[in-house]
Amino acid sequence: MALERKRTEGTPHRVMADALDRFCRAVLSVAGADAATANAATRAMLHGSRLGIDSHGVRLLDHYVRALSHGRVNPRPKLHLDWKGGAAAALEADDAHGALAAYFAMNEAGKLAQSLGIGAVAIRNSSHFGPAGAYALAAAEAGMIGVAMCNSDSFVRLHEGAQRFHGTNPIACAVPVPGGRPWLLDMATSAIPFNRVQLYKSLGLKLPQSTASRTDGEDTEDAEEAEMLAPLGGEFGFKGAGLAGLVEIFSAVLSGMRLSLDIAPMFGPDFSTPRGLGAFVLALRPDAFVGEKTFADGMTRYLAALRGSAARTGGKVMAPGDREWAEADRRAVEGVPLDPVTLEAFRHLADRFGIEMPGGAGA
Repeated sequence: MALERKRTEGTPHRVMADALDRFCRAVLSVAGADAATANAATRAMLHGSRLGIDSHGVRLLDHYVRALSHGRVNPRPKLHLDWKGGAAAALEADDAHGALAAYFAMNEAGKLAQSLGIGAVAIRNSSHFGPAGAYALAAAEAGMIGVAMCNSDSFVRLHEGAQRFHGTNPIACAVPVPGGRPWLLDMATSAIPFNRVQLYKSLGLKLPQSTASRTDGEDTEDAEEAEMLAPLGGEFGFKGAGLAGLVEIFSAVLSGMRLSLDIAPMFGPDFSTPRGLGAFVLALRPDAFVGEKTFADGMTRYLAALRGSAARTGGKVMAPGDREWAEADRRAVEGVPLDPVTLEAFRHLADRFGIEMPGGAGA
């Protein structure tokens, strides 16, 4: 059943993840992406949409098509590794889509960790890579601890600052859990990611307090007024700014790539020039540090104690990833909600490329 043009007000249109997966792959392929790029970009977007990270989900499809079509992203890159010694390597991404570069790098880091206990890969000449947790999770699904981070164009002020300095500079870590889903931390070092501002614009929602600022650095809750983001931490924003600096060093300085303040804006207007982003991934094999049973018992006891910890009235204690895994279960049944702007973008892409719109959750 084709998507309906009109929906009941307040009820989001929902589409099953498999239908979205097929649509995204088809669109990217017709837009010129090779199979590896289409697969990686779709895999990363669906990670976001399945786990409720909608700011980094399929709403990015239209943006990625523009980047591929106008030359910002190489649709058929030739990735290769430069070995620096031991467990360290650098990936030349050839202006690849960021998801392709990050998955490729994490796979290579995992190979290093399998033989050496640890593997680290710095990524150069990449592009926007979406949800950092997707790449950390890839390591955890292979039985290893994964860490992924990337800097981005300046949009976040410093603590008590009044100009853009760092990017949202996300960092993620995933840890395998015996008999359960991975412990999964995925966070921007800004108070919120910029894509959430875009999402809130589409939904007509107010921004949370102390998350965004006008040009003078003063806070605003109006997504239309937001000219920069605040660092994570509110009154203690120096901590978020410090974390952003850590990501900056690992992603840009260590890879020899551009600092956030030198990166071309994600949303243009120039979509013909590659952005030259850096990133960094790390894989650790737990049994290289401690016995396999000891690690498994430690994670099991830690999470049991955490989830069993007393909660304040009306609250619920959760481990990193619990909220996302619960949302993934819900969306597996109900489908993925699409905001109005994304829905309209899908219609334009379907018309442009002659591809059938994905059916709704009830189709």
